[in-house]
Amino acid sequence: MATLLDYLHWRGDITLDIAPFCAADDLVMARIAYIPFEDVVEFNDPIMVGEACRKLLLKEDVNVRISRKEDIEFLQLLMDSPRFSSMHLSRYVSRLDAQKEKQFAAITIDVDEHLRYIAYRGTDNTLTGWKEDFNMSFMHCVPSQLEAAAYLDGAYVQDKHYRLSGHSKGGNLAVFAAAQANPVVQEKIDAIYSFDGPGFHKHILASDGYRAICRKIVSIVPQTSIIGMMLDHGAEYTIIHSTQSGLMQHDMYSWQMRRDGFEYLETVTSTSRFIDNTLRDWLEAQPPAQREAFVDSLFYLLENVQEEKDEDGNVSRYRMVKKGIKLLRQMDPELRAPLTQATKVLFLCMQNNAKLVLRQRKQAQQMTVTEE
Repeated sequence: MATLLDYLHWRGDITLDIAPFCAADDLVMARIAYIPFEDVVEFNDPIMVGEACRKLLLKEDVNVRISRKEDIEFLQLLMDSPRFSSMHLSRYVSRLDAQKEKQFAAITIDVDEHLRYIAYRGTDNTLTGWKEDFNMSFMHCVPSQLEAAAYLDGAYVQDKHYRLSGHSKGGNLAVFAAAQANPVVQEKIDAIYSFDGPGFHKHILASDGYRAICRKIVSIVPQTSIIGMMLDHGAEYTIIHSTQSGLMQHDMYSWQMRRDGFEYLETVTSTSRFIDNTLRDWLEAQPPAQREAFVDSLFYLLENVQEEKDEDGNVSRYRMVKKGIKLLRQMDPELRAPLTQATKVLFLCMQNNAKLVLRQRKQAQQMTVTEE
């Protein structure tokens, strides 16, 4: 099975003048946004991709900064790649503000003198980042979306064309920024790639700005997408094959590649449709105020469940769950009520959609028998 790293092995030595930009290159750009380029890439001082990768790999704390071994190999391949190493990085920002419940990061990649790429980072492993994601369920726009729009506006140069991308929340930010951009900027945007990124509330999809750029959006999701099926997209999505299962399919390193793009599939799985319908029904069944109360209560609980370890010093999920249940029982009744109510509604939506799935399967079986 081939992955993003295999794509870099295959195509990294082929320059863009021989093989033009393809969707796999957009995924490379989205992954670059996840790399912690603090004190390597300056905001106003462009640096070549190859040089930035080399500097980061030489840092004594590189294995602390970068926890995924795939990212280490990713950097090594970029550094030696004629296709990517001569591109220039600049305008790197990474901001985490717990008080504003904002997690935002982005980077500008000048592909050549004509094309500027804006890549937005998805959710990191902080509670602040995840809280902002959950806030999307009841807020018209979250702080990182507003910053994403301002970032694109600040990166605009009149004589360039643009591509935007992001994975997870980063894909949502890329689409939001393009939808909020000035029409002059929108005209210069060639494509917007959202890799398993959540959608939007209907008022965004109905806006003039979104309608102006919707034909440029490419939404890509794995076959059992969960994150990418949240909220509404207002556009068709392309399905690709992941070797993982469930929520782990969100990992872009599990997505299967070909030499010129992805391994595509015709449809998402029934599990993905079940989750999508369940979450959609669950959100519609609860007014925004109830969703907000639920999110606040949930993250109050998560913030107070600190990491628990077993006798060998390893993180114990069992002990963390046990502690969480204890804290839940001890919570103030008014704070616990939104969690209880939302959980009841969720299980009811799951039950209703499970019945629907079973009915559809039965009908499909009956049609098969009839045809035979």
